[in-house]
Amino acid sequence: MKRITLLTLLYTLLSINVLAQVGEYRKDLAIGINGGYALNQISFSPHVNQKMHGGMTMGITARYTCEKYFSMICAIQGEVNFAQLGWTEDIISSTDTYKRDINYIQMPILVNLGWGKERGGLKGYVVAGPHIGFCIGDKATKGGEWSDYTLSLRNRTEQYDKEIEKKFDYGITLGLGMDASTKKGHHFTLEARYGLSLSNIFNATKQDTFSRSANNVITVKVAYLFDILKTR
Repeated sequence: MKRITLLTLLYTLLSINVLAQVGEYRKDLAIGINGGYALNQISFSPHVNQKMHGGMTMGITARYTCEKYFSMICAIQGEVNFAQLGWTEDIISSTDTYKRDINYIQMPILVNLGWGKERGGLKGYVVAGPHIGFCIGDKATKGGEWSDYTLSLRNRTEQYDKEIEKKFDYGITLGLGMDASTKKGHHFTLEARYGLSLSNIFNATKQDTFSRSANNVITVKVAYLFDILKTR
């Protein structure tokens, strides 16, 4: 999986480099803010029943447009975001509830390929690339009776008091978006993304409980960007 991901990213970057040799040169830089909502689950192995965990995300965005190849607008997009991930368990054996919020600082570096108006209209785009993150804190919220008896009704409880052992997170991000811009260089974007972590939040040796414990997040976000460099 990791090898395929690395090869895909390398192919994408090489493709952009080839296009840059024959496309129309651009030197446009836009910066701004973003915010949205993240729905996350942890891929536990062995399995843990979960609902979607909801949390906010917000941060800053910088997008550098370097080339236009026929109708395709090529850019590199970098972000620094705060994201509230974690998991919410689906406990059916009792009235107990459990939610773990895990807060991250995330830094995705994405290829942004768009089709449409550069300014003064609509542009659809796709984004793809790697992301890294670091856990800056977590909080558990318990509800219901939460007794030895209700715990005994569940097939797995080791995750409850387990600290986040792997604070560094990395993976890949894919997304689709729409950019509505003005002729003066103001951009309003709406975007949906899927992020797959290739790392775990817990240790995953043969002696550990979980062989996998990775974030899987769907994010819907909006952003406002404004041009600070323009070539046309």
